[in-house]
Amino acid sequence: MKDHFRMMARYNAWANARLYRAAAALPGEDYHRDAGAYFGSLHGTLNHLLVADRIWLYRLTGSGELPTALGATLYESLPALHAARLAEDGRLAAFVESRSEAQLEGPLEYRTLAGVPQRGRIREVLAHLFNHQTHHRGQAHAILTRLGIAEPPPLDLLIMQRETG
Repeated sequence: MKDHFRMMARYNAWANARLYRAAAALPGEDYHRDAGAYFGSLHGTLNHLLVADRIWLYRLTGSGELPTALGATLYESLPALHAARLAEDGRLAAFVESRSEAQLEGPLEYRTLAGVPQRGRIREVLAHLFNHQTHHRGQAHAILTRLGIAEPPPLDLLIMQRETG
């Protein structure tokens, strides 16, 4: 199980790096333009991904920033958001690395943003976190296409595995 989550943490960082490189190729007005996505713009979507990761990492570790709204804008500029993304990807990889197989099977008790108590296994939370990232990166990829990036970089797990060995 741990090897799987190590791979997913590597994939997460790899895919985010590709997505941010593509975002940097957009003019600023396009990057912030409402593209009709759930979180509006590419910037809104990337902010949401960081928000969600910070919420889950706070629940998992008890430390770090804890945003209070899923649509919060944590950073206004792409460079600031990118720097925070890199740091959060590092925190996520470090969390996975710091856990034993037994700890990944352990329970996690937390509250939703609305305060409702929840309980799950750490491995289930990590599976959700990585799946959530993939879901919204797909939306971000579609936004890039809509905004005129003729061929956004592919974000397939198999491509990362081929490229990185």
